[in-house]
Amino acid sequence: MLLVIDVGNTNTVLGVFDGNTLIRDWRIRTIRDTTADEFNVLANALFADKGINKEDITSVVISSVVPPAVPILDRFCEKYLLTKPFWVYPESVRNLMPILYNNPAEVGADRIVNGIAAYAKYRKSLIVIDFGTATTFDAISEKGEYLGGAIVPGLMISSEALFQRASRLPRVEMFMPPASVIGKDTIDSIKSGLMHGNAAMVDGMVARMKREMATEPAIIATGGLAVLIAGLSDTIESVESSLTLEGLRIISDELMKTK
Repeated sequence: MLLVIDVGNTNTVLGVFDGNTLIRDWRIRTIRDTTADEFNVLANALFADKGINKEDITSVVISSVVPPAVPILDRFCEKYLLTKPFWVYPESVRNLMPILYNNPAEVGADRIVNGIAAYAKYRKSLIVIDFGTATTFDAISEKGEYLGGAIVPGLMISSEALFQRASRLPRVEMFMPPASVIGKDTIDSIKSGLMHGNAAMVDGMVARMKREMATEPAIIATGGLAVLIAGLSDTIESVESSLTLEGLRIISDELMKTK
C-alpha cells in the first residue's frame, strides 16, 4: 500500500492507496511542534479505525509547504514504517511537468502536484483553483506545462482579517451562503461579501487568465472550501476533492517505473 501526505499551512491531508484505489483519506490539523512519536500515535488511531495495517504500507510520498514538518515526517516514516519517504519538490518532478516559472523552486509542491493530477485526467489546458489557507490559481498549458498562476488570501484569512479589524461586525459561520446577494441583515451581508465576493473574484480571475492563455481551459477546483465556492461560481466546471492525493499517487507510479 501507498501512504500519501499533503502538508498544508492549516490542514494536513493523508490518504492510503491500494493500487490505484484510494481506500481512505483523512484531513487533520497541521501541527508544527509535534514529534515523530506523537504523529505515530495519531496515525495508529486513524489506521486502526479503518482496519488498515501499518505493516502493509510499503512506500510514502509527501508534499509540504511547511518546512518544520519535514524532519518530523522523515523520522516517522523511517522509524515506524521502515521506509524513507519521497519528498515532492518542483525540481524532483520536472520530468512529469515542465515548470515555466522564472524560478521553479519557488512554486509550492502542492500546486505542481495538483497540476500533474489534473492534466493526467483531462489532457488539455487547465486552470486549477485550490481553496486552502490561500486561494491559488494555476495555469496548465495544452502540452502539460506549468505556466504560472496567482495567489490571493483564502476565504478564512479574509474573514479573520475582517472580524479582527472591524470590531462591531459579528463573527459568522460560512457553511451555507445567504439566500440572496443583497443581504437583509448584517450577518447575511457579511456572508454575501465573503462568499459571493470570493466567487466573483474567482470568475474574474478565470476570465483574465483565459485571455492570456488564449485557449479554452477546463476550470477545476479543489481544497477544503471548493464545494462551497463552486456552487456560487459561474466558471468552475468540476470539483476534484482528492486531486492532490491523486497527484501524489501518480508521482509514486512514475517513481516505480524508474526503479
